Amino acid sequence: EPVLTMQRNWIGRSTGCEIDFAVDNSEAIIKVFTTRQDTLYGATFMSLAPEHPMALELASTEQRSAVEAFIAKVRCQDKTKRVSGDYEKEGIFTGAYSINPVTQQRIPVYLANFVLMDYGTGAVMAVPTHDQRDFEFASKYGIPLQVVIQPEGETFDTTTMSEAWTGPGLMINSGPFDGLANEEAKEKIADYLEQQSLGRKTVNFRLRDWGVSRQRYWGTPIPILYCEACGAVPVPEDQLPVVLPQDVSVSGEGGSPLARHEAFLYADCPQCGGKARRETDTFDTFVESSWYFARYACPQFSDGPIDRSAADYWLPVDQYIGGIEHAVMHLLYARFFTKVLRDLGMMSVDEPFRNLLTQGMVCMETRSCPEHGWLFPEEEIDGRCSKCGQQVILGRNEKMSKSKKNVVDPDQLISRYGADTARLFSLFAAPPEKDLEWNEQGVEGCYRFLNRVWRAVYDNFELVSGASLQSDSSDAGKALRRQTHRTIKKVTEDIDGSFHFNTAISAVMELVNTLYGFDAKGQCSGVMREALEAVVLLLAPFVPHFSEELWLVLGHAGGVEQAGWPNFDPAALVEDEKTIVVQVNGKVRGKVTVSADAAEETVQAAALAEDNVVRFIEGKTVRKVIVVPGRLVNVVVS
Repeated sequence: EPVLTMQRNWIGRSTGCEIDFAVDNSEAIIKVFTTRQDTLYGATFMSLAPEHPMALELASTEQRSAVEAFIAKVRCQDKTKRVSGDYEKEGIFTGAYSINPVTQQRIPVYLANFVLMDYGTGAVMAVPTHDQRDFEFASKYGIPLQVVIQPEGETFDTTTMSEAWTGPGLMINSGPFDGLANEEAKEKIADYLEQQSLGRKTVNFRLRDWGVSRQRYWGTPIPILYCEACGAVPVPEDQLPVVLPQDVSVSGEGGSPLARHEAFLYADCPQCGGKARRETDTFDTFVESSWYFARYACPQFSDGPIDRSAADYWLPVDQYIGGIEHAVMHLLYARFFTKVLRDLGMMSVDEPFRNLLTQGMVCMETRSCPEHGWLFPEEEIDGRCSKCGQQVILGRNEKMSKSKKNVVDPDQLISRYGADTARLFSLFAAPPEKDLEWNEQGVEGCYRFLNRVWRAVYDNFELVSGASLQSDSSDAGKALRRQTHRTIKKVTEDIDGSFHFNTAISAVMELVNTLYGFDAKGQCSGVMREALEAVVLLLAPFVPHFSEELWLVLGHAGGVEQAGWPNFDPAALVEDEKTIVVQVNGKVRGKVTVSADAAEETVQAAALAEDNVVRFIEGKTVRKVIVVPGRLVNVVVS
């Protein structure tokens, strides 16, 4: 759902009105898109993006130099910061006025740094009483306020308002629409604007066209030819695909080397036979990665892009795993392409992926030096920069990045701990959908755990060699076997479909702890062997090299992949006894152990006879005894 929300916001579908604001003393029209046409009567100024094509055109002679300076200043500002709530709202008066189409009042036209050309028309009708950004801007530049919506039973005074009212209410100061609920007025004002030819209902999208060409060699050639006589001509289907030449020379001078490869560059025009020039840009790699999964379903198919029967058999993809950063790029493009391919009749599926898991990022604390900038972890020695000795500045945990040098050298990590330790920590430290904070202590902990498993196998090897389960029927043996099969069940459920690798590994750790505390090894060698083999097999997906070696140590000729995944025995999970918590008036006062199939009366009697419980109910009247089978008993006294 978070991914879908990000995609909806990226597409940015908005239903509203496009309204025409005439420029005073001019034939020019400023078109404004708004979803809040109910506030039109309260528009007291106009805000334009500094990038708006009319920005300089509207500037008066007196204001032109100031407008030019403001545009240059905003051009250097980050767009993301410009629209953030805590960024300073800045603007400049253009010297021009527009006419509010419903009030006929002249309203000043400003350029504002928080208005972007990327959304709507790049022009905003500003209603300071009902938009907080407009309110802050108007307060800063002394622009009048006009209330047009207020809650029933309340009256706003523009001289005392401390913030904009953005909630629902009844219309006021809005001519024929006074008294209407503002949501009802939206539709009626939209109809009025169309009837009076002042505007039109419209749907706007934040999404813009996608430029798919790239000036580089490595990519899919764009199959277009340019002929002086015929213009742009597509390469005929029987000449597809256009293949990249292998003998290009990459000079480092910039631009695509294809433009300097004459054998590739020139071809015959398929329409007139004259000399033509190939398009030398290549496709953005997202064009290919947006539908590769469909091609995976039919890699040998040579009669077209996709074999529909194969695509319909294999698609949609059962499980997609990728980073959240792909939400509004690859994942969105893949959905677009799938729907286009569906519309073209190349496949019948409507969505490319059935299940989606967005894994978190691996993060690490950043380090920097006032003189040398970002530092690698090994460049910090005792809190100081190894290059100049200055105090190292520790930053926040951020996604590992080569540019910020908060990375770990995998060669050093593998040399010290082994690849399996790195794998285990990465899977154990956090659920896959959460960010993982890398720390050396956690890696060391996983290394110690694997050493414990190694010792458990080697220290008990002679004991468990040739051991059989049949002879292990003691209470201790049954308890260990129960723990073993609980672990198999837990790990299987955590891995299969839910990807809870961290809790699966934790369950194996608990079983290893149980093995180290098991005192009846000599009498229960069979269940010991079963438990050790289960530990090795359950760890195999996480630490395959490590598990492979221990599997051979346990005397198996084939590898762990030939052994198959262990199955839990439901019979082994059945307990002979249960521990029941006993409460008195809702507070835990004791525990009792009873037979797993004990009757409710037996459980109740055992609870009332527990020594500590007797002390808390002595001299009091037992009003009720509530038994929750297999879990607890609550004694209510007064």
